[in-house]
Amino acid sequence: MGQKTNPIGARLGIIRGWESNWYGSKKDYATKLIEDNKIRTYLNARISKGGIAKIVIERTLNKLIVTIHTSKPGIIIGKGGGEVDRIKEELKKLTGKDDVQINILEIRRPELDANIVGDTIARQIENRINYKRAIKMAIASALRMGAEGIKIKVAGRLGGSEIARTEEIKQGRTPLHTLRMDIDYANVFALTVYGKIGIKVWICKGEVLAKRDLNPNFVGGKEGGLSDRRDRRDGDHGHGGDRDRRPGGDRGGDRRPGGGGGDRRPGGGGGDRRPSGGGGGDRRPSGGGGGRR
Repeated sequence: MGQKTNPIGARLGIIRGWESNWYGSKKDYATKLIEDNKIRTYLNARISKGGIAKIVIERTLNKLIVTIHTSKPGIIIGKGGGEVDRIKEELKKLTGKDDVQINILEIRRPELDANIVGDTIARQIENRINYKRAIKMAIASALRMGAEGIKIKVAGRLGGSEIARTEEIKQGRTPLHTLRMDIDYANVFALTVYGKIGIKVWICKGEVLAKRDLNPNFVGGKEGGLSDRRDRRDGDHGHGGDRDRRPGGDRGGDRRPGGGGGDRRPGGGGGDRRPSGGGGGDRRPSGGGGGRR
């Protein structure tokens, strides 16, 4: 069943918050739900190249607060904030509300966001880049940024073939049944000249052991810790106190060729009994002192 269930929906209220925060009575619940869908559809179409990861909608009594999580805040804000003002006016017309507020949150690591990763792959496939190459690049960058595992599934007329097929490439681990695992999921599609290609992305960001803030605008999780740990590990190499174990290292009594005292290999110290050895009494050709030949 783990394969059939949306990983985000399974984790709501456990380690993940809802992306629509409001209360609706029986009368106006359906109206608000449809309005939310209209806002998201409109913004995704309006800012198609804005790197939108998710849109969080909150409502108070007479106020609508839309928070856009994006990897490219500059595109949405525009020159001098003019673009945001235009979007705000358009949302007022769409919803019929006078008080609309737009917040923009920047995503620091877009490689760890499933929506952005899927969208990047879709744009590459649309530009006729080989789908395997696009997927492998996305997997490599996600793992480099500290993801524990990533799985990408593509389906459709891959490479323009006549018969549609499904391919899956994964690396690391993505345990879908473990609810404390922070797994991000996205389902996007690429519109190519030979038809639609569906792309599903699962990114495992690690285990959440502490109680997490379920506010959907909360930006955090284990990915920061992973990155910090990786940076520290990388930083340890090549700094003071590095014990160099390679030839030529500063170790007394090195037993490799050209090492310190007591080396028993050719060219070594005293008492070597092999050809071209040092000490006395070597009875082989070209031996040392005392040789009889």
